[in-house]
Amino acid sequence: MAKYTININDENQEVEASEKTHLLWIVREQLGLMGTKYSCGIGACGACTVHIDGKSTRSCITPITAVIDGQKITTIEGLSSDSSHPVQKAWVEAQVPQCGYCQSGQIMHAAGLLNQNPSPSKEEIVKYMSANLCRCGTYMRIAKAVEMAAGTDS
Repeated sequence: MAKYTININDENQEVEASEKTHLLWIVREQLGLMGTKYSCGIGACGACTVHIDGKSTRSCITPITAVIDGQKITTIEGLSSDSSHPVQKAWVEAQVPQCGYCQSGQIMHAAGLLNQNPSPSKEEIVKYMSANLCRCGTYMRIAKAVEMAAGTDS
């Protein structure tokens, strides 16, 4: 066990963990940020998506040692303190959630796309968002919400 300082949601946090501990467990168990979900544990589904320096990252397969050099980690709780991020607003307007389990990962992944490409085409949205799984199959509403957040919906 070692002590690490990480920057999460614009705050430095000191945590204690094994070098093999994945970021997901630090976020949920040590910091109590429960919006980032555990699902597959192998980086395949996207429920655990957070941002590292603005880029979508699977926290269930990211070791703590990958984020101790000053990288900025953002969880769903840090995306916006009042749900005013354009993706969050569009998610509500498009009525995306069904069961809701994948939604924090979906929102973080969509925001990551818009960080990289503020005006993606429908095809780019569908391709990028296909990396995250939704058991309820709300893919059409997910794509619509991303288009709305990007201002590219018609």
